[in-house]
Amino acid sequence: MPRTAHNEISPLLGYHGSSSSSPTTLGRLTNHLKAPVNPHHADLLLLLCYTITGLLDSSAVFIWGSFVSMQTGNTVYLGLGVSGLDESGKSQRWLKSLISISSFCVGSFVFALLHHTRFFFVRNPRQRGALFFSFTLQMICVAVAATIVTLEKQSKTDPLSWKIAVPLALVAFQSSGQAVTSRVVGYSSLTSVVLTSIYCDLFSYPALAVTGGGGGGGKLVDEWRRLGAVLALFAGILLGGAWAKSEVGLQGALWTAVVLKGAIAGAWLVWRGEGQGEDEDNV
Repeated sequence: MPRTAHNEISPLLGYHGSSSSSPTTLGRLTNHLKAPVNPHHADLLLLLCYTITGLLDSSAVFIWGSFVSMQTGNTVYLGLGVSGLDESGKSQRWLKSLISISSFCVGSFVFALLHHTRFFFVRNPRQRGALFFSFTLQMICVAVAATIVTLEKQSKTDPLSWKIAVPLALVAFQSSGQAVTSRVVGYSSLTSVVLTSIYCDLFSYPALAVTGGGGGGGKLVDEWRRLGAVLALFAGILLGGAWAKSEVGLQGALWTAVVLKGAIAGAWLVWRGEGQGEDEDNV
């Protein structure tokens, strides 16, 4: 009896052909998204997040009267409003601040859940797919807010309505994703939403170094990161202020943030995986 031809062997008998040894395109993509990223140099992306924060906060506080990222200022506005000391009562600044704070808190929970639950098929907080999806979601939130602001022209004198409340809530919600990411990739000090602690660490370092409490070269790298955070935020504020006082207005700042968020999401897709490149201990 002649031997069965190679191409007649049934896959049911356990033979899958020579192509079975190489993963499919979908399999490679799935493995790529599941792989944890190497956090080395991820601080560069977080510094870009500071620019986005400055861009959005400066234009938002100029037009809406409240911050969308830095919730310390919003807490002050809220306290003044509750105390009856908010002189800008017509703008309802304290209500806008309450919306921003609430949305930021909800966003913090949602984005942390995204990185730490198997419900989203996440087994490692630094999983590339989780980071990509996080910034894609942030980009979508800002894009929806930008669309509303573009279609519904706004000014500083507009009373609080859905056309302010909804984009304000969306932008505050997504801004928490940057802070969560800083924890995920191991740069907890680069939250992108606060500078007070960074100013303290930046200017206390020389005294600590003299007294022997400043650490070695690794601490010096931290100082450069802190300085970069201040400069990146300031650059974003200048850009946001330029947009806010231009004819384009707030929507220009929002659409710019959409582009930057998309760029960061794309960067996570090509970021080297864990174990590739330089050792994580050098972070």
